[in-house]
Amino acid sequence: MKSDSITLDGLMMNAVETDVNGVIGVDTIFKFKQSGDHVSAEYAGGRVRQGFLVGINSGTTLVFRYCQTETDGILNGGESSCRLEIGETGLVRIIEDFEWASRPGGGRNVIQELDAHGD
Repeated sequence: MKSDSITLDGLMMNAVETDVNGVIGVDTIFKFKQSGDHVSAEYAGGRVRQGFLVGINSGTTLVFRYCQTETDGILNGGESSCRLEIGETGLVRIIEDFEWASRPGGGRNVIQELDAHGD
């Protein structure tokens, strides 16, 4: 990866902006791992009982597929294309454009690194 690349390894994140077509929210916590350009994460909270994603981080963009079970017992999944950035607060942000594969629709979420205080 380039020296100006953003790595996600070890980051904990949550959604700070969610689309009406989305399921994740502020209570959904993502725990990321990254090795080279390979990224994976487990996530849960809010309406998501358990979720997984796997993808590729180019350093400025992230592409992944996700699957999740929701608290109502429904299994859903899809794919996302994302832009990675450092926000005004210095925290990593993922601007996610998602498309459901298991149901109609898609949208945009913003997922942000939790700061040292867990906010």
